[in-house]
Amino acid sequence: MARINQVGPGQMTSGTVGGLTYVKGKDGRTYVRSTPIMPAKVYESPAAKKRQALFKMIQTHLRHHLPTLRQTFVQEGTGSPSNGYFKRNNKVLREALDTLSDRMVAGEEVTLSMIEAAICGYAAENPDKICIASLNGFKEVFLTGEWPDVITLHANRGSRIVTITVMENDSTTRE
Repeated sequence: MARINQVGPGQMTSGTVGGLTYVKGKDGRTYVRSTPIMPAKVYESPAAKKRQALFKMIQTHLRHHLPTLRQTFVQEGTGSPSNGYFKRNNKVLREALDTLSDRMVAGEEVTLSMIEAAICGYAAENPDKICIASLNGFKEVFLTGEWPDVITLHANRGSRIVTITVMENDSTTRE
């Protein structure tokens, strides 16, 4: 059981359980104020280093295509379009970058072009795995090789077809 201490003039209470400090706010909700202190060895294991390498490479890939992803992925709730892309493709991106992550953990330099080549090579072998466009009402677009300079999305609206063309240079056209 947490030991509860008074904080301020009857406004908040707090307690610490298992290294986490919980604070009860004025609104009655409980908030976590700090993170648990983990032993350094948790972050130094080979599996942890591989997870970190994979995440860094995926972040690099996301940053490179962020202008496009802002236009081709719908924002989910309070998340960003890039979070939607990550959530949708996390597993396959990790598969695509698995071998490259071993090289990164071994201390070899891994460049953006190497990351893109690994992802595009995986996409060429698995053309229905990496979704690069997912907007409500539009047909999804999957990466089938190299990342395209132009992504075209199509939707049927009654008797007409709506087309959105998204360019890597951050411009969009609608027909």
